[in-house]
Amino acid sequence: MKISTLQTWLRHSIRLVAFVGAIVVLVGTVAWLSGMMGEKIEPGWSPAQGTVLTDQPTDTVHEVEKSYTEEAVGTLKASSRTIVSSKLLAMIDEITVTAGDEVEKGQLLIRLDDEEYQSRLAQAQRALEAATANREQAEKQFARMQTLMKQNAASRSDFDNASRDLQVTIADEAKAKQAMREAEVMLSYTVIKASKSGRIVDRSAEPGDIAQPGQPILTLYDSTSLRLEAPVMEHLAVKLHAGDQLNVRVDALDRTFPAIVDEIVPQADAPSRSFLVKASLPKSDDLYEGMFGRLLVPAGERRHLCLPTDAIVRIGQLEFVDVVLPDNNIERRLIKSGQLGVPGRQEVLSGLDVGERVVLHPTTSP
Repeated sequence: MKISTLQTWLRHSIRLVAFVGAIVVLVGTVAWLSGMMGEKIEPGWSPAQGTVLTDQPTDTVHEVEKSYTEEAVGTLKASSRTIVSSKLLAMIDEITVTAGDEVEKGQLLIRLDDEEYQSRLAQAQRALEAATANREQAEKQFARMQTLMKQNAASRSDFDNASRDLQVTIADEAKAKQAMREAEVMLSYTVIKASKSGRIVDRSAEPGDIAQPGQPILTLYDSTSLRLEAPVMEHLAVKLHAGDQLNVRVDALDRTFPAIVDEIVPQADAPSRSFLVKASLPKSDDLYEGMFGRLLVPAGERRHLCLPTDAIVRIGQLEFVDVVLPDNNIERRLIKSGQLGVPGRQEVLSGLDVGERVVLHPTTSP
């Protein structure tokens, strides 16, 4: 029993020593990883070596006053847009244009099947011929009755009947002429021409389709009536007036076009607090309806800091400048730049103060 007890005690002792050893190793590892066993660095600041200004070129950050603009994004739309449709129920024989074509006023666009309306016109012509013949016969009969009345060879009743027949035939002839004109007008509707010059932007039917009254067949707009429609913030829109000259930036063309304020919708949009401003653009073959544009609205004057672009050192997407401190030490400082001003000068939004000197790096590549 004593030997068994001794063996049990030895096993527990070995386990305890192993556990304590593991704890000591774990604590030592954590202490080593946390740097407790390394050399300590006293807190404080010491200038980096090689940061003293020598003969590097420098320049001073200065403040400038500059007019600035705000952008209002919008879409190019045509103020003059025409939907071409038929007034008749007829089959389409021919469409002479496709989307993208430029058309002139009076140009043939669509030709409809006119067989039915040619037949109606022929019937109206025959009816007019018959009415004219009846009127001529009634005039002759009335003339004879007048002669007989003068000779007292005809009764008053016969004369009145002849006069009535003449009036009826005259009315019938006028009615036939009107029907003839209506048939000619209906026939003219089978040929559809452009009511104004413009550009075809949509074609909704093809030859062989049945044209229904009022159903769109073609869509065209006047390319000289393009204008940018953009919501402008109310604090800027209230300062604009019809006739004001602005600029419109079209990103797809990388060009800026002159524009004239054509209309300001006199009602603000409550959620966005903006007014819809419409600015007309000059005619250009490169501009199309639906393109994206930016209306550049003057927003007043503002002061900002400016420094040479050669002073900016770009590392990835970060921008730094080397600032010369009063003791001629150089401090690298993170900045945020704004718009490019005059050539060689850059706007600074943060990181610098007026009057600070910065080191120029003419050979530094972005």
